[in-house]
Amino acid sequence: MSFSSIIFIFFFLPLVLLSYLLVGSKFRNLLLLVASLIFYAWGEPVYVVVMLFSILVNYFFGLGIGRAQERGERGYWVLCFAVLANIGLLVFFKYASLLRLNFSNVLASVEWMPPDLQQGHLPLGISFFTFQAISYVVDVYRKVTPPQRNLLNMGLFIALFPKLMAGPIVRYHDIAEQIVKRSVRVEDFSAGVERFVFGLSKKVLIANPLGNMADMIFALQLSTLSTLTAWLGIVCYTLQVYFDFSGYSDMAIGLGRMFGF
Repeated sequence: MSFSSIIFIFFFLPLVLLSYLLVGSKFRNLLLLVASLIFYAWGEPVYVVVMLFSILVNYFFGLGIGRAQERGERGYWVLCFAVLANIGLLVFFKYASLLRLNFSNVLASVEWMPPDLQQGHLPLGISFFTFQAISYVVDVYRKVTPPQRNLLNMGLFIALFPKLMAGPIVRYHDIAEQIVKRSVRVEDFSAGVERFVFGLSKKVLIANPLGNMADMIFALQLSTLSTLTAWLGIVCYTLQVYFDFSGYSDMAIGLGRMFGF
């Protein structure tokens, strides 16, 4: 589910916003976490378990660092294990296909029948929520912020859907207080809607047409591709990437402001 999809704009977002404004402040984090998990599971019904695992593991790593510091220690080794676990998770999924191919080639070289391993893919947004999790344990280690003792709040920090798929990556100490307590003001909500519309316009009216033009040019045969046309394709692709990420970031920031961040 993307921010520019019909399902998100006309169904998911209005329903979540209406529910968010109607429920009391006590249940808003729970509502946002459930909505974020649904948002992620819409595109990753299986790998949502990976994100839940990341939430749980980093929650306990943060508590471990906090307890070590209460004993007068720094919690250095807990931090090392936390960083290695997060990076290891990312590396495993990023290079799983390469490992699978090499494993099959090794077995084939000794005339063993390689197993029929299914081709996997990189879970959506894993880089963003992994580096955000690392920022959390680092902030706790540096005593910039105390460890989060509420698993629900920890899950919301990692899984919050406006920044889940493509960032921006948010440092934990920047929004730690807002996760616990925030309010939705009319001025912030209207500014968020305006920012979201600007970002949506960048994505739909600029990035997508430029991407279509770049795809058309890159699909041409080299023998028919002139220098001017090639440069046009390069420029279109460059601007597509810029406005795509810029528009997505604007939409993410606008959504955050709508929910009081």
